[in-house]
Amino acid sequence: MTQIDSKIPQGPLAEKWKNYKDHQKLVNPANKRRLDVIVVGTGLAGASAAASLAEMGFNVLNFCIQDSPRRAHSIAAQGGINAAKNYQNDGDSVYRLFYDTIKGGDYRAREANVYRLAEVSNSIIDQCVAQGVPFAREYGGLLDNRSFGGAQVSRTFYARGQTGQQLLLGAYSALSRMIGLNKVKMYTRHEMLDVVKIDGRARGIIARNLITGKIERFSAHAVVVATGGYVNTFFLSTNAMASNGSAAWQCYKKGAYFANPCMVQIHPTCVPVHGDYQSKLTLMSESLRNDGRIWVPKKLEDAKALQAGTKKGKDIPEEDRDYYLERRYPAFGNLVPRDVASRAAKERCDAGFGVNNTGLAVFLDFSDAINRLGKDVVKAKYGNLFDMYEEITNDDPYETPMMIYPALHYSMGGLWVDYELQTSIPGLFAIGEANFSDHGANRLGASALMQGLADGYFVLPYTIQNYLSDQIQVPRFSTDLPEFAASEKAIKDRIQKLMSIKGKESVDSIHKKLGHIMWEYIGMARDAEGLKEAIQKLKDLKKEFWTNVHIPGQAEDLNVELEKALRLADFIEIGTLMAHDALDRAESCGGHFRTEHQTEEGEALRHDDKFMYVSCWEYQGEDKDPVMLKEDLNYEFVVPQTRNYKK
Repeated sequence: MTQIDSKIPQGPLAEKWKNYKDHQKLVNPANKRRLDVIVVGTGLAGASAAASLAEMGFNVLNFCIQDSPRRAHSIAAQGGINAAKNYQNDGDSVYRLFYDTIKGGDYRAREANVYRLAEVSNSIIDQCVAQGVPFAREYGGLLDNRSFGGAQVSRTFYARGQTGQQLLLGAYSALSRMIGLNKVKMYTRHEMLDVVKIDGRARGIIARNLITGKIERFSAHAVVVATGGYVNTFFLSTNAMASNGSAAWQCYKKGAYFANPCMVQIHPTCVPVHGDYQSKLTLMSESLRNDGRIWVPKKLEDAKALQAGTKKGKDIPEEDRDYYLERRYPAFGNLVPRDVASRAAKERCDAGFGVNNTGLAVFLDFSDAINRLGKDVVKAKYGNLFDMYEEITNDDPYETPMMIYPALHYSMGGLWVDYELQTSIPGLFAIGEANFSDHGANRLGASALMQGLADGYFVLPYTIQNYLSDQIQVPRFSTDLPEFAASEKAIKDRIQKLMSIKGKESVDSIHKKLGHIMWEYIGMARDAEGLKEAIQKLKDLKKEFWTNVHIPGQAEDLNVELEKALRLADFIEIGTLMAHDALDRAESCGGHFRTEHQTEEGEALRHDDKFMYVSCWEYQGEDKDPVMLKEDLNYEFVVPQTRNYKK
């Protein structure tokens, strides 16, 4: 059986990263100019990696599907970025950030990677301040912090509700400088459709020019995938509509392991679904849970009145409100981790206490904060988020409570990588949300921005040298090689097959069907029978897609429907793998909740004796069930415990 080698360095936990850097192989400055690196993606991970590698002297080819690198989905992140600076002097430390992350992920992440993430977090803040990122500051000028779920300290740095935008602009500035110096060649409106392997190593990609429709070949000594996650499998999510898992999926089909695909995150604080014609959902930052209190009515008759529209939230007296997170989890209250808050909201709504016309919403109320702090202070902290909510709902959250409900948000699973962020294909690296490595079964809030920038600025620039150090004598590859030709032909054949179907269903209509299957059977709660049913339904949907989809226009042109169809074909297969993984993992942990495995109080019930591993799935061929390999998780420095946010 294939052995999984995670390449974790020896030594004490706090010294592993230092030991690695002390003994890694390097590439001298003159030799860096001889090496080409492809970076796919320009979000926080991709932009920071491309800028850093170019600054070091490598030749970088950078690709994005947007018309500008600064339109990557990282720009939509709102609440903040974690770092263990302990500016509040409230007991934070690198170890505490590490432990909160491991615990928040329900003990399903790799210790060494998580500690390294916590260790480099402080450098990220220094880097971003030097770039001019306008973090919020206290009256005296020091950087401000706020709290996020799963922690009892204030460690989240923020720029109002626009943190992702400001951080991405910082990374984009660094990237733009390298583009201007001709050290990065930027390819906008290009989508990676395949990775090219030569003699078992990643040596290039095939991309489609989204403007002209032309299929183009690109070679390099190494390929870095930074293309985000795959939660748009569910159709409705908080991700941008163009966000997709296709690049990572094509790497999987070329031999890269796909790890923990069933572990996706439901965010508890989103604007509820409001109609059948909705194309995406809107996130309301987790930072709102600092001052907003979540509640539903105590009385079922009040809930029915709210659902009927005969009462409003402000009509329910204080004594008749159930602040259920504060009641159930007194130590953390409204700042429990996302998976816990999401399941609690679902439980209340399933019991009939939902507060909107569908019964699928709870209140996020700021009346206490406004009375305590004043409207101006609340506005200074959250004003743009309040404006966004009012724009969408036509409801003023200063006067009446926000209504929120959980929605798909983030994928903890992704391409398997070792400690060096290298996949099981030599020369192919995956960073940011595209890999699985840091968040286990549930990501703590404000950790996505942290991981993206940690990987791009402070981890990959070291680890990729360890691989490239023995590639110096390897000449640049011609894209005329038969491996490139074969990959391009396979892509063109696939596109031609899609264009020739000429069925009756639009891409979006089939994607919506996929979303219904995913949400119903592989969503917030799962069970064995439902997962088996989902696998069959997904097989039927795949057949329907490949026999009845309709794609107008021409392949050799700008064709958005073709773009969406290629991604949807991958989403259907990703959904199937998620179902296999969820069925295999007969336990509950973090965002993966199997209804057969819960405590008497309805909390997740892990089975550490059976499932203390990373599930690494290996592609076996079209319409064949994948094979699962295991990377055992050996906890040397923390003791896995049942998560407790009550005391």
